[in-house]
Amino acid sequence: MIMKKCYFDHVATNPLHPDVLESMMPYFTEEFGNPLSVYEYGIKAKDAIEAAREKVAALVHAKPAEIIYTSSGAEANNFALRGMALARQNEGKHILVSRMEHHSILNAARFLEKSDFTVTYLPVDKSGFVDPDTVKKMITKETTLISVTHASSEVGTIEQIKEIVKVAKEHNIIVHTDAVATTGNIPVDVQDLGVDLLSMAAHQFYGPKGAGALYVKQGTRIVPLIYGGIQESGRRAGTENVPAIVGMGKAAELAKAEMQKRMEYLRPLRDKIIDTMANVERVYLTGDRTARLPGHASFCVEYIEGEAMLLLLAAKGIFSASGSACSSKALKASPVLLSMGIPSGLAQGSIVFSLGMDNTPEDVDYLSNEFPAVIRRLREISPYAQGWGDREEGGSCTVKK
Repeated sequence: MIMKKCYFDHVATNPLHPDVLESMMPYFTEEFGNPLSVYEYGIKAKDAIEAAREKVAALVHAKPAEIIYTSSGAEANNFALRGMALARQNEGKHILVSRMEHHSILNAARFLEKSDFTVTYLPVDKSGFVDPDTVKKMITKETTLISVTHASSEVGTIEQIKEIVKVAKEHNIIVHTDAVATTGNIPVDVQDLGVDLLSMAAHQFYGPKGAGALYVKQGTRIVPLIYGGIQESGRRAGTENVPAIVGMGKAAELAKAEMQKRMEYLRPLRDKIIDTMANVERVYLTGDRTARLPGHASFCVEYIEGEAMLLLLAAKGIFSASGSACSSKALKASPVLLSMGIPSGLAQGSIVFSLGMDNTPEDVDYLSNEFPAVIRRLREISPYAQGWGDREEGGSCTVKK
């Protein structure tokens, strides 16, 4: 008997769209030129990456010249934080960063702290929201940059970026948002949001790994992260990954055309998972119920470690995540969940189900049947579930069942 396999970890990565793969193939073989070359092969490669740049820009309502290619969302985040901090250090060396950020932001912030910058970490509420009023209170005359994620891939909450931008602009402060989890999955419009910098990654919307981009608002000065040649108008050196860039452009084109259909397909599947968990004892929804990514359902399960759930689910052909993709191998509580006031013991029982267009209603039915059984089995062997040990007090998740 062939075991059913259900992939519920689309925040980690997505399968490559067949049309994206088809668009990339010529650039691995006959169209292999270096975009800096002035003859036919180079000109064709250059034209291809510029055509892709137009498609990526259109996805976020930017100008093509405002898109800088990177190798990943993590590189784009580092570029934004370090490049902007250094570009404006003569105006001030204070930065605001939310506690909900990806490690590529938090670790870049820690690097800047070692370089004589002051970083203030913005608190979040129990749903994962950064309060714009709190941002306003923490601004000083030295503040030059604010970085708040557009949506957390761990709890799915979509932040109030427009309101944060309004506060920042009153003080001439640059705003960056990590939109890796949102770009291509929900409408992202840099003009509407008002941000100065925005990070994205192709593999989050069915494009290839190894392709990302940073939107930099026209007229915004930024210090390069990588030095070398004149690629990307001198802002990011290195021979361009032409196949991946072409793939990112095609994925952006498809995401823009299909976004509404994708969201309408995923939301009911997400809601069914959330509603199913409402009937399971001591399972808590993390993040906001409504202002969340359309294919995202995340929980904390009392008395059980996330790693144990992942292993038993994988044995049943269900593949998900515990915490962010970058930290799930670390046997410690998620900093994101701790920042929301969730006790460390409960935070260690985190589980994230993120859906994609390859998931079916039958997949969700299978998960809805198997996951409660996994919880029951693990609780049978948990000493804490039997009343042993001390329960941790304080903090809560958003919704209790």
